[in-house]
Amino acid sequence: MEISSFENLEVWKKGRELRIFVSLLCRKFPSHEKYALLSQTLRASRSITNNIAEGFGRFHFQENVQFCRIARGSLNETLDHLLIAKEENYISNEELAQFRILFGDTLRLLNGYIKYLKSQIK
Repeated sequence: MEISSFENLEVWKKGRELRIFVSLLCRKFPSHEKYALLSQTLRASRSITNNIAEGFGRFHFQENVQFCRIARGSLNETLDHLLIAKEENYISNEELAQFRILFGDTLRLLNGYIKYLKSQIK
């Protein structure tokens, strides 16, 4: 089955779920973090799905792989920001644990998608 839109990719759907969860967590950050940790966290989480979508639109497997690698970097950056948020007591252990589940699922799907794309390179 051919996928006609990035919105149909399981990895994009899981990344969207993660992005929405992070957005809700960021609402708990104090106002003095508005232009620092809050902004960086939101941008990193949005970059995950943004790069999956951009790579999909390139139509060349190698370019798509590169954008997926950038998405993977943004995924890890988001984790680091939330580790900071936990250290600053902006989020709870439970919220970080919930994020880690979404992180793991997204990472697994992203790695699988990259592996698939690499197999399509001629």
